[in-house]
Amino acid sequence: MTSTAPATAPPARFAGLDGMRAIAVLLVVVYHLFPPAVLPGGFVGVDVFFVISGFLITSLLLREQVSTGRVALGRFWQRRARRLLPALAVVVVVCSALAWLVGGDVLVDLDAQVLGAATFSYNWVSVAGGGGYFAAATPELFRNFWSLAVEEQFYVLWPLIFPLFLLLPRAWARTTAAFAMAAASAAWMGVTVAGGGDVTRAYFGTDTHAFGLLLGVGLAFLLTPLLRAGGLHWTESRAARNITGAAGVLALAGLVALAMVPQTTSTATFPGVLLAASLLSAVAIVAGVWPGSWFGPAIDTRQLRWIGDRSYGIYLWHWPLLVLAVAAFAPGATVASAPIWIGLVVLAATAAASALSFRYVETPVRRHGFRASARMLAVRLRGGPRARLRAVGVALSGALVLAGAGAAIAVSPDETSAEAAVEAGRRALDKALREAPAPIAPTPSATDAASPAPTDITGDQISAVGDSVMLASAGGLVERLPGIEVDAEVSRSMWAGPEIVDELDATGRLRPYVVVALGTNGEVDPSTLEHLADTVGPKRGLVLVNAYAPRDWIPGVNAELAAFADDHRNVIVADWSGAIASHEDLLAGDKIHPGAAGGRIFADTVAAAVDQLADERREYAADRAERLAEILSADLTP
Repeated sequence: MTSTAPATAPPARFAGLDGMRAIAVLLVVVYHLFPPAVLPGGFVGVDVFFVISGFLITSLLLREQVSTGRVALGRFWQRRARRLLPALAVVVVVCSALAWLVGGDVLVDLDAQVLGAATFSYNWVSVAGGGGYFAAATPELFRNFWSLAVEEQFYVLWPLIFPLFLLLPRAWARTTAAFAMAAASAAWMGVTVAGGGDVTRAYFGTDTHAFGLLLGVGLAFLLTPLLRAGGLHWTESRAARNITGAAGVLALAGLVALAMVPQTTSTATFPGVLLAASLLSAVAIVAGVWPGSWFGPAIDTRQLRWIGDRSYGIYLWHWPLLVLAVAAFAPGATVASAPIWIGLVVLAATAAASALSFRYVETPVRRHGFRASARMLAVRLRGGPRARLRAVGVALSGALVLAGAGAAIAVSPDETSAEAAVEAGRRALDKALREAPAPIAPTPSATDAASPAPTDITGDQISAVGDSVMLASAGGLVERLPGIEVDAEVSRSMWAGPEIVDELDATGRLRPYVVVALGTNGEVDPSTLEHLADTVGPKRGLVLVNAYAPRDWIPGVNAELAAFADDHRNVIVADWSGAIASHEDLLAGDKIHPGAAGGRIFADTVAAAVDQLADERREYAADRAERLAEILSADLTP
């Protein structure tokens, strides 16, 4: 591939970029391993990587173009493959095998994830499958590979587009074109997110998240005249060095400040914060590579260079190891609520794994290539007994790991255990609705009487409103309480309860006993409970089902429900939390949603609470009747 070459080439190595890579990966790792308080916006580290990648790759292409008059695409892609594929393959194989040992929900969609990693399309595979970067529950094992896919797509496409930029006669024109494309990409992300759009699509999309890479591209074109041998006289002045150095320090401080800003689902973050992080990264790169700069060497400390050299491996390893550790040692917890000790253990394991990968996998292949590395292994197999024993041991270990990875992919389910439980409940509910007789409106005696009939309450006297926990338990409810009307959906919170109950009341479908299970997905406000109690009224009974989940708001929710029930007549709490606490094995992998047996416990808990409330109402009605009889008797006594 040949084209008009620029007159000068950038240097082979840039000061400050190892330090920048280290800072970027540290932001991401801290964001993932120690959420949410430390760096709630640490994901901006990915955008730092994007700018660095755009700058470096374009600089490499410019240098080759100047040196040889052409860009050898085959050799360029071969170098990228040597740099990226060995570590990626090791992480995928090892973590897949570990996932097979751990089992459960970490295996969900593993086959699609591996396919996405192998084809450099993980971001689009994840979008098509409905995965989300910011979803806390049951995360994908290789979710962090989305950004690698964006970069890999850039590595494939950009060398093909690069000659078109060289047709532009001046560096400023190339820079302007790249910056204009970056602005268009950022604007496209904003349009995608605006009006409640799909944040995951905007964040994962190559088209919507290319602005960091394109800023790096423009930066490489812009800095080429400044970085040629000898530079320009004014660039090496003390004032220029001090100004750029100060700008670099302020840019790093700005990046850390952005990492402390909690994310939103609006354009303020997508692209606002991400674009700001990309611009600050560009400023830091300029400060680092500026001729005679003190800023670049200052952040290229020994420790940061060590991290920067291994930043690729650190990024690859930390997320899968976190997901596996949470699944193995804190089942039911999310990666966002994992104990600190898990984060510390994963951090140590990540450092060790990335160091071993860098020394024994990445460096040999990058220096010698795939075939030469394979020949070196063959030579060891023909060496002395000790070398041969080590080589055979490595080969056997590799075979076992490959077998485990293959088994994991073969048994990979399409849905999590929680999703399966909810879907089973939905099917049971649909079946009950199809087989149910025509609904009969409640008789006045059923709804208007001061006290219910002295018999156990049947399902046709109960309206149930709930979230995914109730939906997963629907099979148990319709079995235990035939005729019950269940209105349950995924992700509902208590805020949705009043509107649903109001509609049932307005349409005459609200039955004598109302069961509400909406405490799993967020805190409970007393005014919401008051609204529910007002709609239910004094002639019906209200059963509030408490919640069980490894979430920090659950104790507060259950305390609020208990206090409300204590202060209100005709209100009782169904103690689902107490009933299921000793039967966690009957819950799905998220330790929230019950399977079939757990659903029967849920139904028994609700039925018992309804019967208890009916008994209390009968006792209250009997007491009132007795007092009324006493009053009438006293009035009739001469």
